[in-house]
Amino acid sequence: MKKEYPRYTLRIPKSMLKKIAYIADFNGRTTNKQIEILIRKKVDEHERCYGLIEFEKEIDEKED
Repeated sequence: MKKEYPRYTLRIPKSMLKKIAYIADFNGRTTNKQIEILIRKKVDEHERCYGLIEFEKEIDEKED
């Protein structure tokens, strides 16, 4: 897996995960990719309403 994609454990009800997996399969995607798309859409929506989310440094950069 690419370094730019850190692992994150998501706790979600089985019924919701099954629904997302169904939607992912319907769209020819993996469940992980479908979740990523849903998150990206929500972040884009938030930024359209409230402005771009910016950080002074990259989150994964270590301070010297």
